[in-house]
Amino acid sequence: MYKTFEKHESNVRSYCRNFPIKLKYAKNAQLISESGEKYIDFFAGAGAINYGHNNPYIKNAILEYLSEDTIIHALDMYTIAKEGFIDTFYNLILKPRNLDYKMMFCGSTGTNAVEAALKLARKYTGRSNVFAFSGAFHGMSLGSLSMTSDSFSRAGGGVSLNNVTFMPYSNQFGDYNKSIEYLEWVLSDDHSGIDKPAAIFLETVQAEGGVNVCDISWLKKLREICDKYEILLVCDDIQVGIGRTGTFFSFERAGVVPDIVVLSKSLSGFGLPMSMLLMKPEIDVFRPAEHNGTFRGNQLAFVGAKAAVEYYCANDLNSVVKQNSEIIENYIKENILPLNNKLSYRGIGMIWGIDFAEIGEDVSKKVMNECVNNNLIIERAGRHDSVVKILPPLTIEREKLIEGLNILKESIEKI
Repeated sequence: MYKTFEKHESNVRSYCRNFPIKLKYAKNAQLISESGEKYIDFFAGAGAINYGHNNPYIKNAILEYLSEDTIIHALDMYTIAKEGFIDTFYNLILKPRNLDYKMMFCGSTGTNAVEAALKLARKYTGRSNVFAFSGAFHGMSLGSLSMTSDSFSRAGGGVSLNNVTFMPYSNQFGDYNKSIEYLEWVLSDDHSGIDKPAAIFLETVQAEGGVNVCDISWLKKLREICDKYEILLVCDDIQVGIGRTGTFFSFERAGVVPDIVVLSKSLSGFGLPMSMLLMKPEIDVFRPAEHNGTFRGNQLAFVGAKAAVEYYCANDLNSVVKQNSEIIENYIKENILPLNNKLSYRGIGMIWGIDFAEIGEDVSKKVMNECVNNNLIIERAGRHDSVVKILPPLTIEREKLIEGLNILKESIEKI
């Protein structure tokens, strides 16, 4: 059934090993195999399908654009598609939030935008060191990988990953005050031995790190420290932005404003490659073509992203996510935690994790496999991959959400 892939495709393929299904169709939160088998999607393209598969509003906008000989590839030239997205994003997302950001369109992947943010922060401040956090995942290209903490990913780089200092994350020691106090000591003590960074790179929810949600007061304090020591605060919202936490940007809940924001994954609304930096105007110091890329002008992605923003606002997805968040958390507390007193959970909005670390390292994999056997696509994350991550499309139908949670519960119960 898979001999073509096994014979010709590289060993690096990974998700297909966890989900050995030959897919053909997809609609909202449902995947359908070549044989017609239906699966509930609690994976959402690793966060790239927030609006569901083949969202009809976004799909129609793309098909309408394709119906004529409109330009598809344009590098960073002026186009109607790009203008439409910029105007819509400014008027519906930035302006209502009083966010004064310039937009920079990067290469097609999130890691390219992270690379751009790194280069920009270093150019703007004149400093080479940056701070990242233990548990972080920022991408697989060398600059992004240098700020990614898991040893497996870092080993694949093949070279030294320098100019990054890792700090303990929000509640690393069970008390956010300890981590923030350590960070400030490093910056204030002239004998700490650590160079002042150009920027601090942050995920407000460490998704690949195991669904670690930072404390609001910790995030506020981090913003204050960055202001005090003239350090840029960079928010990587690639996986947990675009509504995933219950607000369009994940940092909104804390009332802070990062200096740079990195977006990708669900930005295009349709799974099309697209990434973007948002930056305060004074940080916009790149010279023309100082960071470029052939596919930074993905016109279909601009069309999809414009329609996605319209859909997000028209359908009040913030409220939808908050309602579903309550359903997920209540279900976990009432139906899953009673299965074993060593289980723990954490999350926000529509990203939640069930942690099996106290039970055994291999349990999460067995649970994931059992879920797949019962037609639920779900992945693992965190240290030793001990966390089973709930990450459905924001638009999932209520009955599908409950059905998927029931499969998860029954799978855990069996294992």
